[in-house]
Formats: sequence, structure tokens, C-alpha cells
Amino acid sequence: MGALLVLATGAALALAGDTATLPDWMAGCWVSETEGEWVEECWTPARGGIMLGTNRTGKRSGGESPAGWEMMQIGPVHPDAEPAVRGLAFRASLRGSPWTAFERVAGTAPGVTFLNTGHDYPQRIHYWREGELLKAEVSLADGSESMKWTFRKAE
Repeated sequence: MGALLVLATGAALALAGDTATLPDWMAGCWVSETEGEWVEECWTPARGGIMLGTNRTGKRSGGESPAGWEMMQIGPVHPDAEPAVRGLAFRASLRGSPWTAFERVAGTAPGVTFLNTGHDYPQRIHYWREGELLKAEVSLADGSESMKWTFRKAE
């Protein structure tokens, strides 16, 4: 699954226990590059109660060839419920597959964490900010088999 992606430390701590606030600090286009791979992730600012995202990955071998893409959305778990019980969900569609939802969970770690223990992989998606960087991690629910990305703002 493509990466995901951020906030200032003070804001991150304030949001850690709030499961209804959209993570507007993720808004913008972000790039992660290693010797063999590139990842681009873009998020719209929060508007109308949702954020929309895209992710595109590629390999550097023999030029720059695309390896995958994903459409994403962060919005209410239950849009018709009262605002206090809506909660937030991260929804993803990998290469046009059916949407998979991950519900936001409260925690003590900075940033935002989404969980779906019924999904094969990933089961946990976590985004946070370290200064100007957006960090993302996907893993199983217990944190094992993790993959991490460090994104910088795209130029």
C-alpha cells in the first residue's frame, strides 16, 4: 500500500486523543525518494468534512517507471451520525480496487492512527509530522512488519 502521510509537535499532541478532527496538517504534496524508489503523496486541505488524497510510487531502475497508485479519503466513519459520534476513517483504493476503510483510533503517539484488524496488510496506518517532514508508517495491528516513509514538501 502506498504511503501516507504530518504536523508540528504541539498540534500533534493535541490531536492524539481527538478522533473527530481532520488532520489538515497533512495537506499539500509530499515526496519521498530513495536510491531505488520514489513516492509522491498529495492531500487536499480539509473542506466539507473530508480530505482527498492520491499516492503514486515508482522504481528508478531503467528510468522512472510507475509501480503503483492509490486514491485515498479521510472523512466521517458515519456521515449521518451526530458530529460527536461520527469519528474519522481513512479509506483507500489501491489501483482501482474496492475501497478499504480504517477507523481512526485515539492514542498517545503524535499524529493520527487508523486501524482495520480485519484487513490483511496493512492493518495500521500512522501519519505524523517532525518539523517540516511528514512521516508515514504502515504495519500489522501490533506494529510488526512495518514500512516507513519520510516525506518532504514537493517543489
